[in-house]
Amino acid sequence: MAAMREHQVVIVVGETGSGKTTQLPKMAYMLACEEGKTGRVGCTQPRRLAAATVARRVAGEMGSELGGRVGYQVRFIEKVQQETVIKFMTDGILLAETQRDRNLSQYDTLIIDEAHERSLNIDFILGYLKNLIKRRKDLRIVVSSATLDAGKFSDYFDGAPVVNVEGRTFPVEDYFLPPLSDGEELSRHVARAVEWVTDMDKQGDLLIFLPGEREIRECAEMLEGRKFFNTDVLPLFARLGLDEQEQVFKVDGARRRVVLATNVAETSVTIPGIVYVIDSVLARVSRWNPTRQIQGLQIEQISQASARQRRGRCGRISEGVCVRLYSEEILDLADEYTDPEIRRTSLAGVILRMKSLHLPDVREFPFLSPPSGKAISEGHRTLEEVGAMVPLSAKGGKRGQLTDLGYKLARLPLDPRLGRMLIEGSRRKVLDAVLVMVGGMSVMDVRERPQDKQAEADKAHGKFNDEDSDFLTLLHIWSAVGQFRDKRRFKRNQLRKFCKQNYLSFRRVMEWDQIVGELGRLVRDTLKVKIRALPSERDQWGDEDEMHKSLMAGIPMQFGFWDKEKRAYRSTGGREFAIFPGSGLFGKQKPEWLLGFELVETTRVWARKVTKMDVKWVEELVPQLCRHSYHSPRWNEAQGAVYGKETVRCGGLTLVDGRRVFY
Repeated sequence: MAAMREHQVVIVVGETGSGKTTQLPKMAYMLACEEGKTGRVGCTQPRRLAAATVARRVAGEMGSELGGRVGYQVRFIEKVQQETVIKFMTDGILLAETQRDRNLSQYDTLIIDEAHERSLNIDFILGYLKNLIKRRKDLRIVVSSATLDAGKFSDYFDGAPVVNVEGRTFPVEDYFLPPLSDGEELSRHVARAVEWVTDMDKQGDLLIFLPGEREIRECAEMLEGRKFFNTDVLPLFARLGLDEQEQVFKVDGARRRVVLATNVAETSVTIPGIVYVIDSVLARVSRWNPTRQIQGLQIEQISQASARQRRGRCGRISEGVCVRLYSEEILDLADEYTDPEIRRTSLAGVILRMKSLHLPDVREFPFLSPPSGKAISEGHRTLEEVGAMVPLSAKGGKRGQLTDLGYKLARLPLDPRLGRMLIEGSRRKVLDAVLVMVGGMSVMDVRERPQDKQAEADKAHGKFNDEDSDFLTLLHIWSAVGQFRDKRRFKRNQLRKFCKQNYLSFRRVMEWDQIVGELGRLVRDTLKVKIRALPSERDQWGDEDEMHKSLMAGIPMQFGFWDKEKRAYRSTGGREFAIFPGSGLFGKQKPEWLLGFELVETTRVWARKVTKMDVKWVEELVPQLCRHSYHSPRWNEAQGAVYGKETVRCGGLTLVDGRRVFY
C-alpha cells in the first residue's frame, strides 16, 4: 500500500498461496477510501471460473452478499450493481469496456492478475493502459502474477516498483530422473517414476504433467497394467467429460490418486491434496504459422517459469517432492519464460479491434512483446480476404482502412472470420443455421469418447453424422437436443439423461446453447435483423449450399482438391492436408473439392470440420482473389467474333481450365 501511495503503477510478484488475488483488491479499496475516491476497483482474471470463485471468496471476507459490494462479470453472467465497489471480471470483459468507455472512467484502480500467462488479451490490456495512464493521472494500476519477468514489466512501465510476496508453502525436494535411453517410451518412463515414488510412499497423491490427451491415455493404460495397490489412475484434460473431471477433485484419503494432467493443471485448476509432482518437461503448444496459415499443435519443452509452476502444485499441505523426468542440464538450458500468445497466434482480430478503436497502427502500439512483421502481414491479409479492410495494395487514400463491413465485424466480439460468416448468413437468409454452426465451432466438441467405451460412443455419434458435411452434423445434434427445449428453456434432467445415453457433454451442450443465444443478440443489435426461434427439424433450416457459402465467406482460402497421386488434398498456397480422423467424412469416398474450418498440424496437417463444396463457390464469393488468363484465340466467322479459352486460378489452384469465352 505504501508503494501504491507513491506510484501510479506497481508490480506485485507473489508465490502461489500468498493470497495476492484475494487481498490486493481489498487493499486497493481501503486505499481508495482513505483518499476519498468513489470509483471501483477492477480486477481481471484469465478464466471465468476464477473470476466467479474469487469474487465469492472476497465477498465473504468483506461480509457482503455476492453481487453487492463485491461482484463479478463474465461472459453471459453479470452480478454487479450500482453499489459494487470491487468488480472481478475476465480480461475479455475489460477489453470490451474500452469500446464503450475509452477512459475506463468507472475505475479508480485496475488490478491485472495472472499476468504471467501473457495471453493476447493481457498484452493488449497492458498496452492500452500504458497509453491510458498518460491521460488519466488518477488511475492506479497493479500488475500481479505468480511468476513474472518483473524487470521487464518494471521497465515497460518506466521503472515501476516491484513488490515481492512470499507464499505460505512447505519445502519441496527436487529429484531428476532422466530417461534410461534416448528411445525409452514416455509411458514406461512415467511408470518407472511412479514405482520410484511408491517405494518411498504408498499413500501420497501424485500429479503427473504430460503434453496431451494421447500421452495421458497411453500412460493411464501402462499404470493400470502395473496394478499399484489401492490406487486410482485419473486423467485430467480439457476435453474430458465433467463426471470424469470431478473424480480428480474428490479426496477421501482411503485410496491414493495418480492424476495424469496436461498443463491445464499448472494454473487453471488447483487439485487438492497433492504430495508428489512428476514433470515430463513437455507440453503441446499452439503456434500460428503466418507463412503457411496453419495452426500447429506441437509437443515442445516447457520454460523454466512453467517448470516452477508445476513444482508449486505440491508442497501445499505438507512437504512435497518434485520428480523431473529429465536432467538438470535440460532445465538450465530451457527458455526462462513461455512465449507470449501474441507471438503464437493470428493477429487479424487484434488489428481489426485496434483500427476500430482508432488506436495507433499495430506496428506502433506499445506491446510488451511486439509481434513479428510476418504475423502482422498475415493479419492484414486475412482482413483483406474477408472484405474487412481496403487492401494495402489499393490505390488512393483509403488503403489499409476498414470497410463498412469491417466496422460491422469490429462490433462483434468474435474472430473476424466467424463474424464474417454470420453477416453472410444474414445476407443469404440462412442466419439461423449459421448461428448454430458458428456457436458449435466456438465450443469444444460436444461429443465424448471415453477410453473404455469408444465403440459405443462411435455408434451413438453415427446417427448424427452427415456424410457430406461436419457442419450439418452440428445441426443434427442441435436438432436432437432441441426436443428437450421448451420455450427456449431446457428440460434439464431429460437433456442430461439424453446426453449421457448418446455420449454428449451436457455442460458443453449448455455452453453451446448460451453462445448461440448471445450471438443471436449480438447480431440482432449489430445488424438490426430479426432472429426467429431456431428450428429443430432439418428440413426447416433452409438451403444447405447457402449455409456452406456463408461459412466459406469467412474462410475463403481454406479449400483444396483431392490429389489421387499424393493421397492428400492440395490447398491454396502450396499446402496439403488430410481429413481429421474425428470427421464424419473420414474414411469415406473423398469429395473432389473440400472446405475446412481450420488446418491444424500435429503428426501431419489435418483439416477439422470439413464439408464437400462446389468449386464454383470460389468465384462467386471472392472474385477479387481469383486470377483470370486467356489463351487459344480463334475467329468464329459464323458469329463474327473471336472466342478463346479462360483459365481461373486462386491461391495457386486451378478452378477452371479451358472455359470457352467470347472477346
